[in-house]
Amino acid sequence: MADIAFLSSKPSFSPLRLQDRSLGWQAGAVVLGTLFLALSSYIEVPMVPVPVTMQTFAVTLIGALYGWRLGAVTIAAWLVEGAVGFPVLAGGSAGVQHFVGPTGGYLFAFPITGALVGWLAERGWNGNRVVLAFAAMLLGNLACLVLGTMWLAVMIGTEKAITFGFLPFLVGGLLKSALGAATLKLFSGYKPEPTDLRPQE
Repeated sequence: MADIAFLSSKPSFSPLRLQDRSLGWQAGAVVLGTLFLALSSYIEVPMVPVPVTMQTFAVTLIGALYGWRLGAVTIAAWLVEGAVGFPVLAGGSAGVQHFVGPTGGYLFAFPITGALVGWLAERGWNGNRVVLAFAAMLLGNLACLVLGTMWLAVMIGTEKAITFGFLPFLVGGLLKSALGAATLKLFSGYKPEPTDLRPQE
């Protein structure tokens, strides 16, 4: 007797399919995600008052691959690690002081950024549609810059905050968004036709 295998007409937003995995798998993904975020923090170009790192690339990619809920949880876990003293923040730094200084707004914006990109990915702005994936990454980078600059403006004034905390990072955000979208496309690979029906013995 033969079965008919019906392939899903709505492909998963992420090739990792973490939304279908057990809690053990998801916990492991959180641990690996925090390690990836920590490694991205070591890729740094010193600038004043905020350094350029690959953190936003990692944050947006985690959001897109994990989804908005698990992505935000993973990013928050990484921030907690940094706050309690693990050297996982920019340049291997750590400590609560980074959350109340010039970089605080950007750090607090990271879970929001990851959740935004994850929410968009779940709605089709993912590696299956590379242009939309790029747009989602770009929106995430812009959200992080805007929130971080607003925090910085309270400390050094609006004009200086825009000059030193927003404008210098626009080109980097654009490039990291393109890299993020390309990475998602590579992860996605080839998908079977949704209408394909194959008899199986």
